[in-house]
Amino acid sequence: MNFKALKMDGLGNDFLIIDNRDQKIYLNQDQILKLSDKKNNIGFDQLIYIENSNDADAELKYFNSDGRRADACGNGNRCVADILIKEKKKDRVIFKVGKFLHYGKINQDNLVSILMPKPTNKLSDIPVSDEVKDNPLKLKVKENLFEGHLLNVGNPHIVFFKKISDNDLTQIGPIIENHKYFPDRVNVTFADIQDKKNIKVNVWERGAGNTLACGTAACATAFIASQTGKVENPVNIHFKRGYLIIEIQSDKNILMTGPVSKPKKIEVNLDD
Repeated sequence: MNFKALKMDGLGNDFLIIDNRDQKIYLNQDQILKLSDKKNNIGFDQLIYIENSNDADAELKYFNSDGRRADACGNGNRCVADILIKEKKKDRVIFKVGKFLHYGKINQDNLVSILMPKPTNKLSDIPVSDEVKDNPLKLKVKENLFEGHLLNVGNPHIVFFKKISDNDLTQIGPIIENHKYFPDRVNVTFADIQDKKNIKVNVWERGAGNTLACGTAACATAFIASQTGKVENPVNIHFKRGYLIIEIQSDKNILMTGPVSKPKKIEVNLDD
């Protein structure tokens, strides 16, 4: 199977984008796993399908690099917003992801903003197992006791306000992601507060592993840090290749702003 696609990233969080508005290309789990291999193939954190929509400029469908469906992706939203705004020559675009509508725009610095829906910390919406009664949640991992804040921002997240090395995250991240408390697994963020305006984060992303950046993790971290008085609003969430500006709106919706790469056209050759 041969088809045209785009490669694009937001702060190193990279995507394979398949535009299905004029074609119909769908990959199975094995094909996604094969193509997402960063050592031996194209490599990407998420696969994005752009589909036609009757009530928005487009509808997006996400799959993680493990081939499983993803509920949301902040940086992916920003990349597609950039594509749609420039294609349609509009000031802003609206697109659908699952049951949510997202609004995208580009500012004068060529940074792309997305308005993400208001998050929830209701335990049944994370979701968690019936054993979990508290939020924040105390979690014992490898003889260490961590306290994590639970939030769903389209994806389930747990945020620990603690510094961690890449090596330790690689050991601890998958254990927390797949913990029995999380029936749909969970995204894991360790947040190191620098000052009232800046937080450094290290993310183990559900279905993708240790990732260079994660937009929904930035939203979750900023929202919890703001709500608990740890930082001011807006706040800069720093990843290895730059930062996102996260602003909590008065209605609790979250505005996420940051750079995206130029889309690169590629030909995908996939042996059946």
